[in-house]
Amino acid sequence: MKGNAPSYISLHLLLLFAFVSCWAQENQPTTSLKLEMAVETALQNYPAIRAAQAQTQAAEAGVDLARIALQPKVDFLWQQNIASRNNVFGLILPQSVLPSIPGPALGTSNFASAFGSATGILVSYEPFDFGQRKAQVDLARATSQQANAQIAVTRLDVAATAADAFLACLASDQAVRIAQANVERMEIFSKAVHVLVDNQLRPGADASRTDVDLAAARNQLIQAEQTAALARATLAEAIGQAGAPLTIEARSLLELPPAKPLAPTNVAQHPFALAQQSLLDTIRARQNVLARSYYPKFNWQSSLFARGSGAFVDGSLRYTRGFYPDTANWATGLSLTFSPTDIFGLRAKKKIQSFNFTAEQARYDQTLQRLKASEAKAKVMLDAARKFAANAPLQLKAAQETELRIRARYQAELATVTEVADAQRLLAQAEVEDALAKLSVWRALLSQAKANGDLQPFLEMLK
Repeated sequence: MKGNAPSYISLHLLLLFAFVSCWAQENQPTTSLKLEMAVETALQNYPAIRAAQAQTQAAEAGVDLARIALQPKVDFLWQQNIASRNNVFGLILPQSVLPSIPGPALGTSNFASAFGSATGILVSYEPFDFGQRKAQVDLARATSQQANAQIAVTRLDVAATAADAFLACLASDQAVRIAQANVERMEIFSKAVHVLVDNQLRPGADASRTDVDLAAARNQLIQAEQTAALARATLAEAIGQAGAPLTIEARSLLELPPAKPLAPTNVAQHPFALAQQSLLDTIRARQNVLARSYYPKFNWQSSLFARGSGAFVDGSLRYTRGFYPDTANWATGLSLTFSPTDIFGLRAKKKIQSFNFTAEQARYDQTLQRLKASEAKAKVMLDAARKFAANAPLQLKAAQETELRIRARYQAELATVTEVADAQRLLAQAEVEDALAKLSVWRALLSQAKANGDLQPFLEMLK
């Protein structure tokens, strides 16, 4: 037993750790949310927004990178080598394999080596470029603006998704409440029927029928509770806190919102339209770059350099001379390069960007059409939701009176248990529709706000 003491201690520690973990999970604090708090939390925590912001920062860094091209370029070199000193006159075409050896041919053919060194600094600058570098900066700036526009689209999607998930969660809670009340009502009726059956005042089939209806009501309650749990999980994910336990505060969402509709906005200012417009601006910037590409390249260069070599023209060697540069030179000049054949490639690239612009222009027009259609559909949904919310209480009141009278008729042996079951089913349906009618108006208002591209007026109505 003494030899097994460490294993027993480890077992007890594992059990203690498991107990503490379970206790911590059970006692994890529950977050209480209002709808506006859910939207704000989503905007702060959802990863998609951080990703869009990072892409915007990368695009802004691209603007700084494009501006650097406007500055002179400075290159520094130091080289130390040892090589043979043979050389030969003749031409070698531009390539990257054979190293160059300057100096006259010595008329020798041996592999005697000499040390060499070189150092220098080169300053290069394009004094004028016909606006090409500025066009590159404008392209980088257009790309940055496109990334900024995408942030607005992402924020709208995240906020609307969080708000819709909150309303769906509230609707599922109402469904659970109605299902629980229906079960309690059927339990009371089932007990009353069983008493009548036990006293042989009703046939046994009535008791069996109430048992079936009660079991069905309990099944509906289980399904409603499952839907509510899934809705909470969806809400937690939508606000960037997946897996966290949540409770929600309904506040005024269980009452009808003000009858004043949300003011329509210009669809051209919708984040979706602005994002598509920024893509068109980026293509225009690319076309501007291409329009300034078919020009000569002017490059002013100034260099200060020095070399050292252990080999001399007379064939003698002085090894110590090659370890450091001892002969200095300077140079300055302006070079011009031009490739006439680039015009063929540029024409093809311009056609590509022209077709891309036509395609994106069509997508922009399609976006405006879709936004206008969404706005019209949201208005229809809101009108229908308000009418439904006005009619639902009348339906509920009639269902309550019907269920009460049918049950009284059953107790007076003037109605069957089937009629009571039908009346209770209609009552449960009317209760659910009445509970969800007001929420349907809020959801229609949310759809209208998203179609307008701004949720702030919708959130202001909650206050």
